[in-house]
Amino acid sequence: MLVANSYLTGFVLGIETLSMGVFTLQNDLKQIEYQDSLCIIRGYLSYSLCAVENYSFLAEALYRYMMVVYPNYLFWQSARTQLLFLCSTWIFALIFPIPFIFTGGIIYNVDNQICQLPFQLSISLVFAATCVFALPMSMTVFIYLRLVQYVKEMSRRVVLTNSLSRAKRELKMVRRLVILVIIIFAVASPYALFVLISFFTAPPKYHFRIGYIFIDLSVASVMIALLQFTDPLKASIKKIIYGRSNTVIPTMT
Repeated sequence: MLVANSYLTGFVLGIETLSMGVFTLQNDLKQIEYQDSLCIIRGYLSYSLCAVENYSFLAEALYRYMMVVYPNYLFWQSARTQLLFLCSTWIFALIFPIPFIFTGGIIYNVDNQICQLPFQLSISLVFAATCVFALPMSMTVFIYLRLVQYVKEMSRRVVLTNSLSRAKRELKMVRRLVILVIIIFAVASPYALFVLISFFTAPPKYHFRIGYIFIDLSVASVMIALLQFTDPLKASIKKIIYGRSNTVIPTMT
């Protein structure tokens, strides 16, 4: 359930960033220099959906950590717990950017044809960067390091082979989540660099255009990595592709 949520979130985020790109392209071609009625909403969704994606990785890492550390608590293994984690991430991600709308924080940038928080030293931008990137990414890495330490301690103790194998399996899954976080951070680093530059001086004129190119690349990279890491999903897609290609159409004689 948690893995499916991560993939669904990435897919929806990809659609949202695509719609922003289409809006920008249309305005460039038509030389329009004003926002449409949905511009602010797209800006809000860009923060919200990015947060959902990053917190979905955190929720899955936390869930797997609980599975290893508290294996006898069936509550952590239930579908209800997974649903609770999913609802918590979505609720938080949908709520935290709302003040940006009502306080006029998200504004239209004519040069970049986009509605976003302006890149300058402000409480709103620091809060958004912390909620969307810094907090979920750092906590996911922290959980991974704690889980590595716990599995090492298990290896030194006398434990059941099944318990140790399960712990190593969950550790492998969390390691994959950390890889996804690293991919996001590495590919989208120009966007983060522009945010950092804006705290001290004016960023380049087309910083949003450049930054969102790398955001789009990071979303695509994460989707590919998720597909590679998720064996059941990969097997299903291969079955669909090869199943159709191998279908024999009977001919009438």
